[in-house]
Amino acid sequence: MTRSRTPWTRPLRALAIAGVALGAALVAPGAAPEPAPIPTSWEFEFDAGPLRLARVEVPGVGVRPYFYLTFTVTNYWSADLLYAPDFYLKTDQGEILRSGEDIPPAVTAEMLERLGNPLISDQISILGNVLEGPENARSGVVIWPATDLDVDEIMVFAANLSGESTIFWTKDRETGQRQRHVLRKTLMLRYETPGDMTNRGGDPLELVEKPRWVMR
Repeated sequence: MTRSRTPWTRPLRALAIAGVALGAALVAPGAAPEPAPIPTSWEFEFDAGPLRLARVEVPGVGVRPYFYLTFTVTNYWSADLLYAPDFYLKTDQGEILRSGEDIPPAVTAEMLERLGNPLISDQISILGNVLEGPENARSGVVIWPATDLDVDEIMVFAANLSGESTIFWTKDRETGQRQRHVLRKTLMLRYETPGDMTNRGGDPLELVEKPRWVMR
């Protein structure tokens, strides 16, 4: 399993429960914001399982390929935290897919059956409060349609794991007006997928660097 940074706690329970980001900073145009060296808000510990490719029979459609990722979130904060999974998969071809979109219920049911672990929930069922402590950790699976199998790199962005955010300003090239963006601390996992994966089996995709926090 792949683990994010060591759990961090601070007695700001009301802010953690409300999910309020602390100390949102004004970033100069053109500067790339980075997460604070020391967490400034609540944060889940995140353990990612391998990213894999699976082929599933879709009723009335036929066999279709899907990417899927299992994971576990643990709350070491000193209060219950609401967890709402939000995952994006991005390829080096520029395609961006949100987990759960265009996934037939039959595909989710089939993947849960293949995993054979009653403690793993689908993306909707896992939504809810996570109690404090490792004994209350929640495990889930997220799925994306594999619409392009000829890519060299895949990045997965796991959001809603931290309350940290920042304000980022850009300038519109046409109007010259400043635009305000809210970026949130997100965990990025990067995988190498050289060549066409049409005939690839279910072996894990190669994680090419340690998961790291980004502002997105």
